[in-house]
Amino acid sequence: MKISLKWLNTYLDRAVDADEAQRLLTDQGFPLDGCEQVTLSGAGDSAADVMLDVEVTSNRPDCLSHVGLAREVAAGSGCTLNPPDCSLPADHGPDIDSITSVDNRDTALCPLYTARLIRGTKVGPSPGWLIDRLAAVGLRSVNNVVDVTNFVLLELGQPLHAFDMARLAGGRIVVRTAFKGEKFTAIDGSKHRLDGSMLVIADDKKPVAIAGVMGGLDSEVTDQTTDILLESAIFDPLSVRRTSRALKLSSDSSYRFERGVDPEGVDAASRRAAALILELAGGSLAKGVIRVGAQAPTPHQVTMRVARCNELLGLSLSVQQMVEHLGRLGLEPRVDADGGSIVCTIPTYRLDLHREVDVIEEIARLHGLDQIPVQEKIHIVARRIQPSVASRRVLGDVLVAHGYHETVTFSFVRTEHGTAFLSDSEEPVMIDDEGRKAEPMLRPSLLPSLLVCRKSNQDMGNAGVRLFETGSTWSRQGGQVIERGRLGMLCDAPEHEAVLRSIRGAIEELAGRLAGDAAVTFEPVADPRYAAAANVVLDAQVIGRVGQLSPQTQAAFDLQSPVVVAELEWSPLSDRYPPPRGVKTLPRYPGIERDLSVIVGEAVRWEQIERQVRDTQPALLESIAFLGTYRGKPISTGRKSVSLRMIFRDPNATLRHDQVDPQVAAVVDRLKTQLDAELRG
Repeated sequence: MKISLKWLNTYLDRAVDADEAQRLLTDQGFPLDGCEQVTLSGAGDSAADVMLDVEVTSNRPDCLSHVGLAREVAAGSGCTLNPPDCSLPADHGPDIDSITSVDNRDTALCPLYTARLIRGTKVGPSPGWLIDRLAAVGLRSVNNVVDVTNFVLLELGQPLHAFDMARLAGGRIVVRTAFKGEKFTAIDGSKHRLDGSMLVIADDKKPVAIAGVMGGLDSEVTDQTTDILLESAIFDPLSVRRTSRALKLSSDSSYRFERGVDPEGVDAASRRAAALILELAGGSLAKGVIRVGAQAPTPHQVTMRVARCNELLGLSLSVQQMVEHLGRLGLEPRVDADGGSIVCTIPTYRLDLHREVDVIEEIARLHGLDQIPVQEKIHIVARRIQPSVASRRVLGDVLVAHGYHETVTFSFVRTEHGTAFLSDSEEPVMIDDEGRKAEPMLRPSLLPSLLVCRKSNQDMGNAGVRLFETGSTWSRQGGQVIERGRLGMLCDAPEHEAVLRSIRGAIEELAGRLAGDAAVTFEPVADPRYAAAANVVLDAQVIGRVGQLSPQTQAAFDLQSPVVVAELEWSPLSDRYPPPRGVKTLPRYPGIERDLSVIVGEAVRWEQIERQVRDTQPALLESIAFLGTYRGKPISTGRKSVSLRMIFRDPNATLRHDQVDPQVAAVVDRLKTQLDAELRG
């Protein structure tokens, strides 16, 4: 921000020179980008001034003004701040409500709108002092009314706008969103076509200003203007930023509204501007002010612990020193009864102070960052790794061992890709960003991102691709945006049955490493996006889905070869990490393996076979494992052969075959009875 040193000094009881101003501002977090001597002659007598180009961070909109920076200089130098007089002269004539009105139809985008009316003004050249003030910061004079609004903006940081009352259709203001395709010509002569997301200031017929951005050519103040409607308002920062970028139209006003303005400063700036217009352009002020929207907020309080402040800064400041620093910033510090904490009342113009650490930073700034000692040694406390971090490392270890490569993709997807993976109860979450027109949707699933990545590998001629990603997904349910952390997996599937078994094995191992003894099962489910699919169930909770994509879904992503995918909710797995672990001695005696091949119906699943084996309760059964499936001659159509391996072991002695034979026979009998199985020779 460009400021005039002479102008700055009008608000201090002791003038500071350029070097002192630069030192004070830099020490308090406002370094200078430049310093330039300027010559002024607006008053008829040439006079020198210094223009300082101050770098103001986006979280300090209160310093986008001469008074705001003068407050910082006063706090750092011990000077007294002399703010400008914002009182109004006596008003005359009828009440403003009997002459005009304001209809605020969108209080979300315009929380507060105020208007004052000055009639009978004489618009003309500005006096020399006002021309000098503006010229010192690189602005040209327009006329006395417009110059006053620019002066107050640079003085107090509150943007204002003056409308020619005679050029407002219906003689009133309507705050509304634009109609789609509505046309608007700005003061700078540029023409724009608006959309329904943009907030405008309108009269009864047309927009007369883009709210918070720029006024319109049709209602600007000219030499023929006599009656002025003076606007001072608050506009939603995000709305102003979006509109300014969409229209490629920016101004000093939009720069400040995008960062936030002081709610209490709205009326003060309006009073200051009205008084100056009456002084420089004459006229009479209508009684009262139109105020539509929120009332002035109550300043909030933040409590800071004295011990915490010294601990964080590495200092040994006394309570009195802290109170002195905070008092110079206007935070009205009050020490509590036990002397251990300081309660600060935060002025409404300090939009950046919300937490204890914010107040501690203010003490650091005033005390001097260069006064904080540098420790020669760093003391590190070794702590156990957080389970959330450790679980992700386990995830990577397991899947990389299974041949997967991790991807990191954007959260935005094409609309047609995202909607394909929305459930019936979900709605998409769209974004309004000019830079994401091709991908305007937040992904509801990780699978579209992985499939697009697979398409890129296909274009590069890569085969045998295995990918995984962890990340957030978004959807709208019942009007609320729901964010979920998920794990997505993708495998090329030249032989889909083998790949399905492989991805199932990876999921089972992952669940075992993260959730311990939690039971993981797979239940077939019908899903039009898949040629074959199953729900992944963890201890009776469905946590995801795995399956081979249907040809139609593959075609939507232009994939030429089949793929198998899985998507799981991440928290049910990570929340169980680390799992409880049991320890037992290694077996001392050998076991006996028995392999069985049983012919069952095509619809019989491995889980059913395993359950029946365990329900037989063989006394010495140690484990059961799936070996494979066979279809074809001599097995009849509609049937399949499933091979399994059972391991038996006696922990106290060497096991004999005659001890195992009855248990195997019992298993075969149960499979025959319950699943209509046949023992394959």
